[in-house]
Amino acid sequence: MNSDSDLQIAGDILAVQHLLQPAREHPATVAEFAGLARSLAADCGRWQHLVRYDAVSRWYHRLHEGPGYEVWLLSWVPGQGSGLHDHGPSSGVLTVLDGRLTERTERGRHTLTAGAQRVFAPGYAHEVVNDSLEPAVSLHVYYPGLTTMPMHSPQCAPVAVAT
Repeated sequence: MNSDSDLQIAGDILAVQHLLQPAREHPATVAEFAGLARSLAADCGRWQHLVRYDAVSRWYHRLHEGPGYEVWLLSWVPGQGSGLHDHGPSSGVLTVLDGRLTERTERGRHTLTAGAQRVFAPGYAHEVVNDSLEPAVSLHVYYPGLTTMPMHSPQCAPVAVAT
């Protein structure tokens, strides 16, 4: 008997079908949305050939959608940024696929390199910028699908006045 636990399983637990949950066709939890983003990121053949770079504005392409959610592919040339914004009622997962992006919030800056993920709740305000010298590509999952992206004014730093 295992002294660490009083629980013992007798027989084949996989034969008890009513205890098993069927695999979901679409994600429903934060972990599943993050997993979807990781899985799409790993499947370079699904997105790499679609990427375009636009020197005038950020390029974006809806890569996938499911019931109530969307997945967007974005490219960023050096110097491009999103401006300070939130995603209204949508939660999201940002995953860097290639290059490096900087996320700026009221709490500071985070450098995100390929493979990094940020999960955010509705109303989370941030700015994403490519402040590197190389282009970058990112994947964004929104649930519910993105319907609004309110822009915010950056907080003005107090100006010191000499007396």
